[in-house]
Amino acid sequence: MFLKKNSFKSSILLLLIISFFYILNFVTDKKEALANTNIKQNVEVFKTPSCGCCYGYVLFLEKEKFKVKQTDMRSLHTIKQKYKIPVEMQSCHTTIMGKYFIEGHVPMEAINKLLKEKPEIDGIALPGMPNGTPGMPGDKDEPYVIYQLIDGKYSVFMTI
Repeated sequence: MFLKKNSFKSSILLLLIISFFYILNFVTDKKEALANTNIKQNVEVFKTPSCGCCYGYVLFLEKEKFKVKQTDMRSLHTIKQKYKIPVEMQSCHTTIMGKYFIEGHVPMEAINKLLKEKPEIDGIALPGMPNGTPGMPGDKDEPYVIYQLIDGKYSVFMTI
């Protein structure tokens, strides 16, 4: 009987210790992940001077605490060419964020994923100007498909 009681108490104590270390490890990893995505950086948005939705995207990035440099150009052709962004992936502005480009009205969820995972890609794109995306008026009327690009070739990065 005495042995059974001690064995039971030891098992419970061991389970509590393992649970404590597991929870501590989980919380620590989560804080580190949040800290990495909360480090905001300098970005540059290449846009045409007359585009209102591009300016809306700049305001969105500033609200998310990025330091934004706006570069107005008459034509964005050279930027799209430099980063090998195919026509079917293009939008009205291109943002440079560290080693990545972000093409179009990409939501923060995709940017955070990019910055957290740091994949070996050139950048991400949300082609066109979908309703309800940052900087665009209207409500979301379909899923946003964000693509990842490597040397001009693209595949799905995520769907929001």
